[in-house]
Amino acid sequence: MTAKDQKIPLFEKISYGLGDTACNLVYIVVTTYLTYYFTDVYGISLGAVGILMLAVRFLDMIDSPILGMLIDKTNTRWGKSRPWILWFCIPFAAACVMLFWGPDLSPSGKMIYAFTAYILVSVLYSAVNNPLSTILPSLTNDQQERTVANTFRMLGGQFGGLVVNLTLLPLVAFFGAGDMQKGFFATICLYAIVAVALLLITFFNTKERVHTDSSQKSLPLKEGIKAIKGNTPWFMALLLTIFCYICYTQRSTAAIYYVTYYIGQPELVPIVNSLAMCSILGLFMVPFLTKRFDKRWVILVGFSVFALGQLIIYLGDKNIALIYFGTVFGAIGKGFTSGLLFVLIADTVDFGEWKSGIRAQGLLVSTAAGIGIKLGAGLGGAIPMWVMAAGGYVANQPQTEASMDAIIASYIWIPIAFALVCVLILFFFKYEKPFNEIIDDLNKRHKLSNN
Repeated sequence: MTAKDQKIPLFEKISYGLGDTACNLVYIVVTTYLTYYFTDVYGISLGAVGILMLAVRFLDMIDSPILGMLIDKTNTRWGKSRPWILWFCIPFAAACVMLFWGPDLSPSGKMIYAFTAYILVSVLYSAVNNPLSTILPSLTNDQQERTVANTFRMLGGQFGGLVVNLTLLPLVAFFGAGDMQKGFFATICLYAIVAVALLLITFFNTKERVHTDSSQKSLPLKEGIKAIKGNTPWFMALLLTIFCYICYTQRSTAAIYYVTYYIGQPELVPIVNSLAMCSILGLFMVPFLTKRFDKRWVILVGFSVFALGQLIIYLGDKNIALIYFGTVFGAIGKGFTSGLLFVLIADTVDFGEWKSGIRAQGLLVSTAAGIGIKLGAGLGGAIPMWVMAAGGYVANQPQTEASMDAIIASYIWIPIAFALVCVLILFFFKYEKPFNEIIDDLNKRHKLSNN
């Protein structure tokens, strides 16, 4: 069955987006606030946190290809990707609660506990989030509908992030009543309950439509690797995802330190992080832009706009209005990239099938998105810790000139550098023939196969 010209119902698109809302209720806490929680609340040293963050991400990368292969081998009445959301939504929520429990242990005990809980959250996050990526090629093979569906997903994710940035610290203060450890734990319990409910909505209201002979059977690893071999766009998409997530995670990790210590107004942290969610504005533009321009160029412009926004923040120094403006401006560019990165990865599944005759969407999408996100986010979370540690950062103390320079570099210059690397990658990203012709070829093959 093919799904060309088939529209995805609006409620299904909304339900698909709510899956990423659920994931981001926890993921944004992890990427934006976990390092601060570990260093300033739970009392783990800065250098140790940097090592911990990267070690977990490196170990966690192993699960993405494995999950991808398992998804390709999954055959149920619900499809290949959907059942994973049902099976793992509750274990994922329980692990998130465990991560912020914060038992009173020795310094080494805290490190072991934090490492164990963090790796568990990361693996279970993959088990519920990777299917949101692998299901995209199965929702439809209509390119514009795929872009719109992914836009709903990104909007849902941004909404989840906005909720976290607006409510996390106030809820921590409310539930904790002066005890941040207690406040973080109670807040994450609330987020976890909501996340389970939203993931179940996603499971019950999405449908896998695109089925081919190769997608309906269990796919051996050897066959899946054939879909990767010679798939240059897939390798480029993997590199792009890695550097993209280094860029954005680096910035979000350093934000709380930049606002607290450089600007000197910690009460502005929720506002600055919430303004970063204005990437929603860019997401709204994506379906209209892709009707007129190639996806690759829209993403390239997005990274360029993000870098310019960072430069505006730097030039604004401590001018709050300019900081707000630069944050919103850069966030719009981020919206362009967020709205299309996973579509670009999904497209490489079609290209791989066109080139090799094998549709390995689980392996290709899980590996590119999973390894790309985890390696990128791991480095993006670790690099600012190492840079600030090298600069002499000391938690909850006035910072030296060297430590302040390290905070500025972590928040401004390093994200700009990685955004420009992404621009360079996109200059070399291309297919062997126009992508719409590739889709036409696939539709003809599917029709012949069905007949």
